[in-house]
Amino acid sequence: MIGQSMRVPGGAMSRVAVVTDSTADLAADMAAAAGIRVVPLYVQFGSEEFQAGVNLSTEQFWTRLLAPGAPFPKTAAPSPGTFKETFEACFADGADAVVCPVIGSKLSGTFGSATLAAQALPDREIHVIDTCSTSMSTGIPALIAAEMAAAGASGGEISAHVRSRLPDVDLWVAVDTLDYLRKGGRLSAAQAVIGSMLSVKPIITVVDGLVTMSDRQRTRARARALVVERIAAKPVERLSILHAPTSAPEEVTAFRDQLLAAIPGGLDPERITIGLIGASTGPHLGPDLMGAAFLRRPA
Repeated sequence: MIGQSMRVPGGAMSRVAVVTDSTADLAADMAAAAGIRVVPLYVQFGSEEFQAGVNLSTEQFWTRLLAPGAPFPKTAAPSPGTFKETFEACFADGADAVVCPVIGSKLSGTFGSATLAAQALPDREIHVIDTCSTSMSTGIPALIAAEMAAAGASGGEISAHVRSRLPDVDLWVAVDTLDYLRKGGRLSAAQAVIGSMLSVKPIITVVDGLVTMSDRQRTRARARALVVERIAAKPVERLSILHAPTSAPEEVTAFRDQLLAAIPGGLDPERITIGLIGASTGPHLGPDLMGAAFLRRPA
C-alpha cells in the first residue's frame, strides 16, 4: 500500500510509500486509511512471543498485562530482514521511494534495524528517520509523511519536511507509577524509587531521545492538570490523546475537554485523535496513564 499519487509541477508523478513501526501507536484503521505500513515489534509474555498488531491486538495486550500474576512483558525490535521485506514490498507495489519514521534510536534498536535494511537496498531511495521519541510522537511524523505523499511530494521533500518538524513534536503523559518504566529498563531504579515516594504521580516526557520524569504530583488529578498545562503552553496544530483501557470514557472525555479549553487559539477537531497506548509502548507505562502527543503550531 502506498500513498496516493498526484501530479506535481513539471508533470512528474510522485509515488512515495510510508513505513513506521508499531510503537507509533497508530490504530489499524488509521494506518490503513493513511496508506502507512506498520512493522511490528515483538512482545513476549513469559515463553509466549507475539508481534504487536499482528497476532496480539492492543485489546489483547492489555487483557494479558492486567491479568493477575501475569509475567512482565518484554519488547524487542524487528529484525533488519523484516524491514527489508517491507521495503521491498513497497517497491514491488510501485513506490519510487520510502520514508520511514521510527521510534527513537536511544529507546530501541528499531532505527538500527531499519537503517541496516535500507543499506541492504543501495539502489533504492529509502529515508529512515529517527523521531527521537515514541508512541504518537512517532505516529504524527508518519501521518505528516503520508499526507505529503498523498499530495505528490517526493521522498526527499517529505524526509526534509518531517525532519524539520520533529522539534515541534512532543509528548507528555501522567502515569500512576514508574514501576513499569523501571521494569522495562527505561528508567533507573533510583529514579523509580524517587517517583514511588509518597505514592506521587509521575509526569513523563521525552528529552534528548530519552524517557524522563519531568515532575511529580501528589494526586492523579493534579498530575493530569499539569500535563494539560504543559501541552497548552503554546498553540497546538495536531493532538493525539493517549490513554489505557483502565480509564473510564468520561475520564478521557474530561481530559480532552480540559485540553481544548486550555490550548491557545483552539484546535480543529479534525486534528484530534484519541487512542489506546499499544502493545509496544504500553509495557513501559502501565495502566491508568493519561496524556498526549502533539505537534506545536509553527511560530
